[in-house]
Amino acid sequence: MGEMTSFQLGVVGALFLSVASSVSIVICNKALMSNLGFPFATTLTSWHLMVTYCTLHVALKFNFFENKPIDMKTVMLFGILNGVSIGFLNLSLGFNSIGFYQMTKLAIIPFTVLLETIFLKKQFSRNIKFALFVLLIGVGYASITDLQLNFVGTILSLLAIVTTCVGQILTNTIQKRLNISSTQLLYQSAPFQAAILFVSGPVVDQFLTKQSVFAYKYSPIVMGFILLSCLIAVSVNFSTFLVIGKTSPVTYQVLGHLKTCLVLAFGYTLLHDPFTSRNIIGILIAIVGMGLYSYFCVNETKRKQVGDLSSMTQVKDKDTTAPLLAGKNGHVKENNSLI
Repeated sequence: MGEMTSFQLGVVGALFLSVASSVSIVICNKALMSNLGFPFATTLTSWHLMVTYCTLHVALKFNFFENKPIDMKTVMLFGILNGVSIGFLNLSLGFNSIGFYQMTKLAIIPFTVLLETIFLKKQFSRNIKFALFVLLIGVGYASITDLQLNFVGTILSLLAIVTTCVGQILTNTIQKRLNISSTQLLYQSAPFQAAILFVSGPVVDQFLTKQSVFAYKYSPIVMGFILLSCLIAVSVNFSTFLVIGKTSPVTYQVLGHLKTCLVLAFGYTLLHDPFTSRNIIGILIAIVGMGLYSYFCVNETKRKQVGDLSSMTQVKDKDTTAPLLAGKNGHVKENNSLI
């Protein structure tokens, strides 16, 4: 019972850390890109991952966690896949309207459910599907303003959805199958994610912004915000792996839409972004969907625990009542040993 309480506290802590750090980095990056004119999102992400790896390396030296060897091919492919997914998401934003980009993010949840159902044989109840539907309706109503389609943008969005879903499912699967912690997986995969973005980031950013990250004039205040963004990113990257490992990719996506609602609210209160009745209605619907999802998940987890407990009790009762050395007909076998 104590282990279960500890696990639940760990999940709550991971969810809170993920929300707090993600909302903080969005506000920081919005100030950096909108107010200070630093538009190089992909390159900035590569710096985030490099700082994350360096921070974890220092933590390893001070024995804050224990490194566990993982197959190099698995880690390399996993790291590259996550790096590529970030690049596709940024390209999708560059080639599509904001509304279509939001649709891309919304499509990640149903596609993840589909992949887990087909390949991992995971079952989602009707209640869970209904809660996810309500959530997606709310977030979509609050955040989608227009849907301008184009062929290249659609292809990039599909690639972003596929790579993001597979990457998040692998994050959960690798941690559970190899029995490794989120910190261990992040520490070993971060260099490969950083490397792929470090090489492709300046090219992608120049293609999208028509500016070079190397020609940009870095003022002290810009450098300060970049450093702050990188430090917050350590918490974001760590909490992402932590949440997916402790819960599931679908729960992480639900949490991501909670962050979207919070970012809209904070944008209105702190940055004075335009806020309409549509935003308010959409956020309220999304909150109802999140509440239903949490409620149904907790109930199903409790039912599963009760079922597992009753199964264990039945097995114990059966073991206690059965003779230790019973033969096929229930007769006790003779001990023919010489001792």
